[in-house]
Amino acid sequence: MTRPLTPAGTFLLACTAGTAIANNYAVQPALSAVAADLGVPLSVIGLVPTAALAGCMTGFALLLPLTDHLAPNRLVAAQLTALAAALALAAAAPGPGVLLAAYLLVGAAAGVAAQAGNIAGRHAPSGRRATGVATVAAGMSAGILLSRLAGGALTDLLGWRRMLLVFAALALLGALATAVVLPRQRPRAGRGYRAALLSPPALLRRFPQLRRAVVTGGLWYFAFNLTWVALALALAEPPHSLGPTAIGLYGLAGLLGLVVLPFTGRLADRYTPATVITTGLLASGAGAVLLATGLGTPPVTALGLALLDAGCFAAQAANLSGVIALDPHASGSLNSVYLVLYFTAGAVGTALAAPLLGALGWRGTALLALAALLLAAALGHSAARRHAAAS
Repeated sequence: MTRPLTPAGTFLLACTAGTAIANNYAVQPALSAVAADLGVPLSVIGLVPTAALAGCMTGFALLLPLTDHLAPNRLVAAQLTALAAALALAAAAPGPGVLLAAYLLVGAAAGVAAQAGNIAGRHAPSGRRATGVATVAAGMSAGILLSRLAGGALTDLLGWRRMLLVFAALALLGALATAVVLPRQRPRAGRGYRAALLSPPALLRRFPQLRRAVVTGGLWYFAFNLTWVALALALAEPPHSLGPTAIGLYGLAGLLGLVVLPFTGRLADRYTPATVITTGLLASGAGAVLLATGLGTPPVTALGLALLDAGCFAAQAANLSGVIALDPHASGSLNSVYLVLYFTAGAVGTALAAPLLGALGWRGTALLALAALLLAAALGHSAARRHAAAS
């Protein structure tokens, strides 16, 4: 039996998750600057966010199950050190090939954010699992949303290469802190690491709740990534022609997610994750409706982004707490299955953003995101009704 995390330990995990996952997004407002510096088309550099998400999926598949086998302090510190090294490689990249390879490594190491959420849920005091997961999710929310603002501002101030080195330094500071503060106990895994890597098909067959979580989560993460990447591309083009800092400022609109996430955790502990998921996705759908009206009115766009982000982050915190609760002793493997498929859907949304924006325009792209959100909400509502009928 492992000792519960202190509030300070949970807060450190939230900070770790935020600063780590930020590296998958901070480069997005700087994509045009990176393309110009390397002398390659924007369509090529536009693959960098996709490479980061592909790296994340690899990390979730190969590294997340390690939370069932290694002491948290050693595991998290090692991954943050690897993240710093990958960012340094990206900062020194002479061309797009090295940059894309570096971002595969960045994404894999940034997957430590998911390990942080899993550790918080596993080590949470009794009856507060969803609250611990939601606290880390709030850190991830802050990291994702502020990353675009920080990445854009640092790019304008220092250039994109030095911007990456700033994030590398933050990763090293996190490695030092987590090595000291996080629990040193090694989990008692019921099976070996190799068996854990081979377990996804069996886990999907065993837990229908896991299958539902994958489908609903994948739909809203597809919509989230599709919207944000298409937004960054649309705002950089005429008639808006915004710079990296201005595009990054829109990330502030999503800070509403930081306000609702602590309440999300408490509600999920008190009621059911499915209820929270449905409510959050309806809010996200309302945000998508506002975004589809166009980008010519910044306050409307900001409100739409605020609702989109708050709803998606609330749904994700509730979904993760439900996945961990299926079997806390195998939570690393369960989260690995969930997040690999979840980020696969997100990578599809990221990769399709540019072509869909070109084919459908901004309004058509936003309406497609809305359709995905409404389908996820319908599935979440169906799960809530089944839970109520079984109670």
